[in-house]
Amino acid sequence: MDSQTHIQDEKKDESFRDSIATINDDGKRAYVYPTKPFGKYYDLRTYLTWIYLLIFLSVPFIKYHDEPLFLFNVPEKKFILFGSIFWAQDFFIFGLGMLIFIVFIALFTVVFGRLFCGWACPQTIFMEMIFRKIEYWIDGDANYQKALKKAPWNAEKIRKRLLKFLIFYVLSFIISSTLLSYVIGSDSVFNILQHINQHKRAFVGMILFTTVFFFVYWWFREQVCLIVCPYGRMQGVLLDKNSVVVAYDYVRGEERHHFKKNEIRTGGDCIDCNLCVKVCPTGIDIRNGTQLECISCTACIDACDSMMENVGLPKGLIRYASENGVKEKIKLSFTTRMKAYSVVLLVLIGIETTLLVTRADYDATVLRAKGMLYQEQPNNQLSNLFTIKLVNKTRQELPVELRVENFGNYKLQLIGKDIKVKPEGVTEGEFFVYLNKQDIHKRSTPLKIGIYSDGKKIKTVKTKFLGPIQFKSHL
Repeated sequence: MDSQTHIQDEKKDESFRDSIATINDDGKRAYVYPTKPFGKYYDLRTYLTWIYLLIFLSVPFIKYHDEPLFLFNVPEKKFILFGSIFWAQDFFIFGLGMLIFIVFIALFTVVFGRLFCGWACPQTIFMEMIFRKIEYWIDGDANYQKALKKAPWNAEKIRKRLLKFLIFYVLSFIISSTLLSYVIGSDSVFNILQHINQHKRAFVGMILFTTVFFFVYWWFREQVCLIVCPYGRMQGVLLDKNSVVVAYDYVRGEERHHFKKNEIRTGGDCIDCNLCVKVCPTGIDIRNGTQLECISCTACIDACDSMMENVGLPKGLIRYASENGVKEKIKLSFTTRMKAYSVVLLVLIGIETTLLVTRADYDATVLRAKGMLYQEQPNNQLSNLFTIKLVNKTRQELPVELRVENFGNYKLQLIGKDIKVKPEGVTEGEFFVYLNKQDIHKRSTPLKIGIYSDGKKIKTVKTKFLGPIQFKSHL
């Protein structure tokens, strides 16, 4: 059987797709014990993890004008991004942002596959770069972990299990508390912890949240990526033969056979050491091709490159590549298609950024009072009653003055005291507008209300002034 025939037979065998490595034939959980990876990609991911953790753990405690730099307070419908406050009135920006995010995911996946999963997904970072490393430190590498699981409950096993349980739970508590700080603010979290008796329900919620994280990293683990996260299923629809994935070069690697010292290789470069399978955190064999379980963590790339280097063969048997790139023996390059999609991604990010930057700090709504018509007034004038709602998104008090901008002769009379909007507050008021009858020529007349603060116009609001029906003579 020649190499090409073997390759075709291998590609026809798709039975491995009928099951996943984490479920055995009895339908029970099959635990994955990956061998500790090492290599340039693993080192780079470690450095990026430190940067990620520095940002993740510090941002909730950075304040701007005594407010968090970032806050996503859904219950109070208050959001803060880079120190700018957003309220429910700005929800359209977040709605558009979600649409852009979905399009971004689709385009990004079409071009770069699951690159995000391996390098930036919080689940992968926490599991593989933090909890897994602690597990290697306490329990040892894969073989030691398997042996420890089968070992009887002696003093050593109890000590290791208790130590790992304690560290995992403390880390889960830190993660859950930090995430909660993004929602309600770090001050509120500290207040809950300092006065547990006064915030028992909130504290119980924190413990439950912590327990969920602990359950994920202690037991559920890679199942989050395989079962819960929909992204793996999405890639099956979004990927094509030009998408960048972690790929095994079957053209170069087949036929596989073990390496013998000083031999002349007559088959493929794959020495069938299975190290790429042993280091995989989801238990797959990357040599079977692209699979939804693959999270592009590059552990198999590092393992294969290390083995190729040891046996004197070229590295890159497993690498970032596309299906067409492997088949046609073309090196990965930034193609025109990738450039076009990347431009679209940058444009989408630019649109959302522009919306965020140009967002107004004040919002106002002026409406005629419900059920009220115009009123006849002395001096040949008409009046309308209006209601105004003002939203102040800044951190300073907002004194307000109202002016009619498209009529020279008018009178504007507030009902009650002057309008002042508290910082980050909302207020409502009522006012009359008086216009001369000779200026009203139709039933509904456009009216522009200028809103000023300290002599500076901050907004113009359009509304309608209601007048009598005008009858024209045909004589």
